[in-house]
Amino acid sequence: MIEGELVRLRALRAQDAEHHLRWRNDPEVVHWATGGDPCFGPVTEEAVGLAFETMLRLNPRESAVFTVEDRADGTVIGMADYRDLDPFTGLATVGITIGERDRWGHGHGSDALRLLVGHLFGAFGLHRIELDTWSGNERAVRAFTKAGFREEGRRRSTVLVAGERHDTVLFGMLREEWPGNGWGTAH
Repeated sequence: MIEGELVRLRALRAQDAEHHLRWRNDPEVVHWATGGDPCFGPVTEEAVGLAFETMLRLNPRESAVFTVEDRADGTVIGMADYRDLDPFTGLATVGITIGERDRWGHGHGSDALRLLVGHLFGAFGLHRIELDTWSGNERAVRAFTKAGFREEGRRRSTVLVAGERHDTVLFGMLREEWPGNGWGTAH
């Protein structure tokens, strides 16, 4: 378990599937998490079940999915993941989704991102971590910047949201840019 100020990251459990099913079938969560990508949702219970069979067997040397819990009351509020971990280049891609709308805008996603980045730089000794969002998700852009990520570029007109084109905004952080202290401790 990795503890932060507002949240903790813990290993994914089979019973977390019910939360993922709810979030991936919530149009507002799908909108903000992926720009409305139909591959994210809506989904069936069977599809989430198949995905969970894979996620529960991920090799943490390559990728992992964590459950994000609110420290105040233990409520499951989201998920955090890393993937494409390359130990040779020291690179990984991360993602954060806070699925409980009542926790949006209160710093839970930023805290989860800081914990995940701290874990990857600390435990794996990575050199670089990257992530992206779509240009209309200004809340994510602010959270990524607040966490110390730098916008590195854009893939123009790659996301279609409600008939309008948006850019994919690419962010990165190098190990030497990581503040490093006070980002949570593993328990």
